[in-house]
Amino acid sequence: MPLGLLGKKLGMTQIFDESGSMIPVTVILAGPNFVVQKRNIERDGYEAVQLGFDERPERNVNKPDLGNFRKADAPPCYFLREFRGAETQTYEVGQKIGVCDVFEDGDRIDVIGTSKGRGFASVRKRHNSRPGPKSHGSMYHNRPGSGGASSYPSRTWKGKHNPGHHGTERVTAQNLRIVKRDPEKNILFVRGSVPGANNGYVMIRKHAK
Repeated sequence: MPLGLLGKKLGMTQIFDESGSMIPVTVILAGPNFVVQKRNIERDGYEAVQLGFDERPERNVNKPDLGNFRKADAPPCYFLREFRGAETQTYEVGQKIGVCDVFEDGDRIDVIGTSKGRGFASVRKRHNSRPGPKSHGSMYHNRPGSGGASSYPSRTWKGKHNPGHHGTERVTAQNLRIVKRDPEKNILFVRGSVPGANNGYVMIRKHAK
């Protein structure tokens, strides 16, 4: 079986277990996925399967990509990613994969997404640096601190914490637990938070123990 699925983060909610305890969960639409291509060692040097998620109209797809989808007998998709592993070779091109084909209740998973963009952020927000004194005439407050001594090294060290672009990075939330599945709607309820904004695409893979 493939080591994971592609999905879309729908938002957060809460559910109650059998004991009545409240569990905060993230709702992920994780299917259906379609096998668009397969990689093998003889041709590509590695074993993997390319999955597609979130169907799109054919009129919005260029001819080379549309030819690949038609060759695979799969609908055009917005989101394409590969999952590596020998287990992926058991699936066939064009096959449709749902939530229950890959995951079980209680499985541990890793979720990969793109974090929210924060634009140009200060050094305190970007690197969680400490503020300076705010009294006795101090003019420091939120400044990033010394950039480097004048005599040595006479330059700014690489990696110095400075203001700049914050967010929009690939983030992996590890060892999350699947609390519940909805096979009919291909929905996963995952305990905890998942990186990215609502309606953002994510990769869901089994946690490497």
